[in-house]
Amino acid sequence: DGNLHVFLPPLEDVSHWLDLVAEIEATARELGQAIVLEGYPAPHDPRLKRFSVTPDPGVIEVNVHPARSWQEMVDNTEVLYEEARLSRLGTEKFMLDGRHTGTGGGNHVTLGGPSPADSPMLRNPQVLGSLVRYWQNHPALSYLFSGMFVGPTSQAPRVDEARDDSLYELNIAMQQLPKGEVPAPWLVDRVLRNLLADMTGNTHRSEFCIDKLYSPDSATGRLGIVEFRGFEMPPHSRMAMVQGLLLRSLVARFWQQPYEKDPVPWGTELHDRFMLPHYVQRDMADVVADLQRWGYPIENEWFDPFVEFRYPRYGTINVDDIEIELRFAVEPWNVLGEEVTGQGTARFVDSSVERLQVKVRGMTDARHVVACNGRRVPLRCTGERGEFVAGVRYKAWNPPSGLHPTIPVHAPLTFELLDTWSDRSLGGCTYFVSHPGGRSYDALPVNAYEAESRRLARFWPIGHSAGKVQVPDEARQCEHPYTLDLRFSSPSRGD
Repeated sequence: DGNLHVFLPPLEDVSHWLDLVAEIEATARELGQAIVLEGYPAPHDPRLKRFSVTPDPGVIEVNVHPARSWQEMVDNTEVLYEEARLSRLGTEKFMLDGRHTGTGGGNHVTLGGPSPADSPMLRNPQVLGSLVRYWQNHPALSYLFSGMFVGPTSQAPRVDEARDDSLYELNIAMQQLPKGEVPAPWLVDRVLRNLLADMTGNTHRSEFCIDKLYSPDSATGRLGIVEFRGFEMPPHSRMAMVQGLLLRSLVARFWQQPYEKDPVPWGTELHDRFMLPHYVQRDMADVVADLQRWGYPIENEWFDPFVEFRYPRYGTINVDDIEIELRFAVEPWNVLGEEVTGQGTARFVDSSVERLQVKVRGMTDARHVVACNGRRVPLRCTGERGEFVAGVRYKAWNPPSGLHPTIPVHAPLTFELLDTWSDRSLGGCTYFVSHPGGRSYDALPVNAYEAESRRLARFWPIGHSAGKVQVPDEARQCEHPYTLDLRFSSPSRGD
């Protein structure tokens, strides 16, 4: 196309690389020749700012140069979002069923300093230790800003997911981190490298990635940088800035005073309780209260858009003075065993199981029961008078590869409010995971209006039984008391 492609050789000194590029530029200007630079990038140097645009599966990855101040970070983020819009690129997408989600790409935040020696993570190891402790104590920080794929096999697993022994070892490691500034930059890497990793030992796939903190492998791994991988791309630039402001406030706080609370052994409660938006929102309110007590004017309302975006409302019905609300909830995906395909060996992800939250307001606990497909929902009181919440796990699809191929699809889900005093159904609603008529959508939604219409069509404010009904017995699952798993057979029903 009239462009001259120039291959740059590998160089070790940045001054040599700059001299070479200057000569190429001068020659191209003299000849009037358009050029394309290829080959090896410039050697790393803190004086160079890097901005890269890389194609990734399904998304375009943009690595923005570091910001030295809050205002510079705001400007960088706003310009990036605006330029993406002008290029007809989006920071959000719509699923086939109309669900509003992120792009699937990460909004990873990296923290460091102008040089490795200036990095707060290396100068004061307790900053990173405090962040790890605080994230472990507050699961909302892991699940409110993440993407669709969470859990131990995701791209950013928590330190306590699927590694039962790591929490005890992590507590020991935290005790070895010295307080205050230290002259040994390698100390924090040596203490935490083998713990901040996924269950296969991959140090890159971790909620706190320290591959570029002070790795002994190469000079490019000793940059004093910590990557926070638990953030997905939000749809608006101001939402991205709220994430940055939250992280900035916590770093400032832990620099002044370390956070030394012991890790919490959440166990199965981690994926049973904190997959539901109610408990995530409650935990996030606790984080905001901490920051306010520490003197940072963070407001709880700033995180409401994240809740509405991450956990959209499916629908609401009112039966007399009782309100039943259904919301999307997060479901960890399992990576399946290896399978041989036409393209080679692959491992599929089981996305056939979904979860939603049921919240009931105005209910009399001694009288009313909520049932889903004839099974009793294990509602728990939230502390507010007459308000109860629970989760429901169900098989939404039947893909060729899944964990339990013999379990049929549970959709549609019929929710009923039962009166135990009269053994009658007072009202109900029905939720469909796809088109209620059974047809398949031909294409993705073209805009937000079509996506919203698809979502609204999948919730019907009808579906209760007529006449006398049998109230199901309560059968809580000991490992997951907050959630009704429709895949798990109920002993009282024998199904």
